[in-house]
Amino acid sequence: MSKVRFFKMHGLGNDFVVLDFRCGAIALDEGAVRKLADRRTGVGCDQVILLEPPRHPAAQVLMRIRNADGSEAEACGNATRCVTDLLYRETRDSRMRIETAAGLLEAEALADGLFAVDMGPVRIGWREIPLARAMDTDRVDLSVGPLMEPVCTNIGNPHATFFVDDVEAIDLAAMGPALERHPLFPERANIGVAEIRGSGEIRLRVWERGAGITAACGSGACAALVAAHRRRLAGRRAIVELDGGALDIAWREDGHVIMTGPAALSFEGTFDTDLLTAG
Repeated sequence: MSKVRFFKMHGLGNDFVVLDFRCGAIALDEGAVRKLADRRTGVGCDQVILLEPPRHPAAQVLMRIRNADGSEAEACGNATRCVTDLLYRETRDSRMRIETAAGLLEAEALADGLFAVDMGPVRIGWREIPLARAMDTDRVDLSVGPLMEPVCTNIGNPHATFFVDDVEAIDLAAMGPALERHPLFPERANIGVAEIRGSGEIRLRVWERGAGITAACGSGACAALVAAHRRRLAGRRAIVELDGGALDIAWREDGHVIMTGPAALSFEGTFDTDLLTAG
């Protein structure tokens, strides 16, 4: 029976089991990830984060993201801040580049426990998101109950943001599963419901693809700010208030989105590899 070290981290309550595979790895298929992410019989998390040797010469690490259901995600803003925190603790270098399936992300450790991540350029074309057919991504032809005509955006992964008068009145747990897997989204989608509370404040809740409702979604917050600006409901910068806390989101004129927020290390530990094969 061998032991595997892990870090339990979170960004505003969106929690992760981080495994450092830079100097050796174990096999993790979808079933093993689900066992590890189980909150009753495993360690418990929204996503499992794998750190591997980088392939890109400019990167310090390759970050891979596995959702609680075992599927792989291309991007995760909260996880990127957590990995930035780990690397900063390790190297004391405040600036770094993290390789992901969505591309190379630049990150910086700031003062007071905050971390800024350049989430890359926004993609808004229907093929880039992707959608199943051509349509205006500012007002997508999709309605379910009180949720109508979302703005669709790709922030490393696909997002559909619905604007509502009252976020708390939406039963996201009931609507999220069907919307995530709607035929319009061939790669599934993260589903956000957003309420504009002023030109500089957005209230947001997100059903994350492969994880369900999370306390915070970094890429979802980026998508909400971009969507609000595209609809002329907000400027290019806003505080996005999630269930777990607030993120500062800015959409620069060059198309890149900068996300700033905290990261936290909850604890370190080990688990037996038998956990991943238990019936």
